[in-house]
Amino acid sequence: MIKKLKWFIIVPVAIFLAVQLYFFVQIWWWVDHNPTMTAFMREQQDAMQEKNPKARVKQMWVDYSAISPNLKRAIIASEDANFADHEGVDWEAMQKAYEHNQEKKGKKKIRGGSTITQQLAKNLFLSGSRSYVRKGQELIIAYMLEMLMDKRRIFEIYLNVAEFGRGIYGAEAAARHYYRIPASKLGAEQAARLAVMLPRPKYFDAHRESAYLARRTGIIMQRMNSAELP
Repeated sequence: MIKKLKWFIIVPVAIFLAVQLYFFVQIWWWVDHNPTMTAFMREQQDAMQEKNPKARVKQMWVDYSAISPNLKRAIIASEDANFADHEGVDWEAMQKAYEHNQEKKGKKKIRGGSTITQQLAKNLFLSGSRSYVRKGQELIIAYMLEMLMDKRRIFEIYLNVAEFGRGIYGAEAAARHYYRIPASKLGAEQAARLAVMLPRPKYFDAHRESAYLARRTGIIMQRMNSAELP
């Protein structure tokens, strides 16, 4: 009985450690190699192909220097103002988001407390589902990213794999999809609008005249100059 109990403990722990090792090695490889299709992109492409077997996500990798500083500042101002200072997780922001969501329980507007690093962890390896297990894994991967990569590399990958609309991934694809220009040419207002779309990209892709989108864009434009870039 004791031996069986040990196996019930040892096997799950071994599987857990093996999975973490896989994530660690993959992140180590991406320190100086660019990811191609992420887990989140594959999931979304599979969903698109259920309706259209020929559907493909759009993404064009570009170097960090080929992305407008306007977009970098706008995303940090909108998504993670403390990006340059935290170690992957902003616990204070998560606590505030939790308290806000408890107050708004049952309503549609849910506030996220995830950092840019956490969002990247999710996009690279995990699904879009919500669960405590997935959130826990996201936190572990976020700390791995911060351990192996500097902030600039984390942000460069994020800028190239973030979802900006249905099947639209990365700054370059987003700039061309919405404005017919390369990401390097994005102006302040264009960049702010793209940053505001990030929490709900598919919705705002279909509702580009949203009053909230316009109002929030103005707020982010005011905050952009104070954003600290890696």
